[in-house]
Amino acid sequence: MSAKFDYFVILAAMRTGSNLLEANLNALDGVTCHGEAFNPHFAGNLKSDNLLGLTLEDRDADPMRLLKAIRSAPGDINGFRYFEGHDPRVLKPMLNDPRCAKIILTRNPLDSYLSLKIAQATQQWLLKNVKRRVDAQVAFDGKEFSDYLDRTQNHQQTVHRHLQITGQTGFFITYDDLTELDVLNGLAAWLGIEARLTRLDDTLKPQNPAPAVSKVTNPDEMKQSLSDQDRFGLHRSISFEPQRGAAVPLYVAAARSALMYLPIRCGIGPVINQWLADLDGCRTDDLITDRNRKQVRSWMQDHPGQRRFTVLRHPVARAHTAFCERVLYAGPGSYKMVRNYLRNRLKLPIPGQVRDNNYSVEQHYEAFSAFLDFLRLNLNGQTPIRVDGTWCSQFKALEGIASFTMPDLVIREEDLTTALPDLARKMGHSNPPQPGLRAPDEPFALAQIYDAQLESLAAETYQRDYEAFGFGDWVPIRPKGAT
Repeated sequence: MSAKFDYFVILAAMRTGSNLLEANLNALDGVTCHGEAFNPHFAGNLKSDNLLGLTLEDRDADPMRLLKAIRSAPGDINGFRYFEGHDPRVLKPMLNDPRCAKIILTRNPLDSYLSLKIAQATQQWLLKNVKRRVDAQVAFDGKEFSDYLDRTQNHQQTVHRHLQITGQTGFFITYDDLTELDVLNGLAAWLGIEARLTRLDDTLKPQNPAPAVSKVTNPDEMKQSLSDQDRFGLHRSISFEPQRGAAVPLYVAAARSALMYLPIRCGIGPVINQWLADLDGCRTDDLITDRNRKQVRSWMQDHPGQRRFTVLRHPVARAHTAFCERVLYAGPGSYKMVRNYLRNRLKLPIPGQVRDNNYSVEQHYEAFSAFLDFLRLNLNGQTPIRVDGTWCSQFKALEGIASFTMPDLVIREEDLTTALPDLARKMGHSNPPQPGLRAPDEPFALAQIYDAQLESLAAETYQRDYEAFGFGDWVPIRPKGAT
């Protein structure tokens, strides 16, 4: 038995050379790779419905039985090949198991995609005799390749991320490495076995060794499509903003109606709470909040048909509210340490005490602009100040909520006056109340200072929110009938 590992898995995709890797592993004394053990359509090898004494029905009823059988099979070490479409129930257990050796096999995705297309067209999946090779060209489909690339990369990222989180490492090997005897013997050493290869397995032959352009019927179209691929992530923004928790104690359930508000802290909470109270004819003190996860789960179970919703605000309006409520004033509810840092270290033009006669609208514009600059640095982890929930990105806040439960309705602030009554009517309220509008920020409303420069600063700061939620320029929300 291997001292380092109890069993192994080859994490790969179709047409990446996994058959050749398996053949070379099986050539090592004491090593057995059992094929695609968890392929939904067969067990191990094509047309096989039995593996290690377990039928397909046995495996599908309890896949962990087969995983245990592979782990305890005779020999020094046993393993199998696992692709993205295989039984997902075994993925997490084996990724979590440090006694499972993870061999991560990759190939140029364009080559694997074209190889897959050719195999599907010719139905030739393995080649042992080159005289029987079936030659074919296929049509390159840009959309199909893009989808293929997304699936492949997402699966690889899932594996890599899980290994990082659990403090493990895998053995990374590429399609081109499969012709390197020293690399395969290095894999054997990494697995902790004594056996070594003296030559490479030559029973399997490369099926499509020609350049990619010669494998397709439309090479010019393929070149153009690939030129449009953002291979190096030129437009991808890397976020250093920390993950956020679900903030379950902030959830607010109606006193009687089966409605629950999952707040993204944005200054709109009092409006929603008042509407929930008005809906049931009670006080806001009667709303159900400050509950733990177990209590919230119980509430959801006790209210079949319940609906959960959250509200988004435009990033520039939300940031302005956070600035006015948490930074500008030095009174109750303000973040005094943050305020002092911004005034003393970043030199935000905020007086020690904001009064009507010592703080102008021009000064407010300058101070809020500087605050947006601070937020951009703060969200990127470039300041010693925490990323507070009142100004974190709404994307991260929603991601945190989703780690516990998903809202089934996401409403924008400007749609509240129609969306909330519509929701209430669906819940059986024939004449629901209208939600109010939040009071303008003080000492100056955003409308008094808003311009294209502030919008640009907000878009740069909250780039992910603008992309994820499609925010455009901010427009003031006016009461119905207002002109």
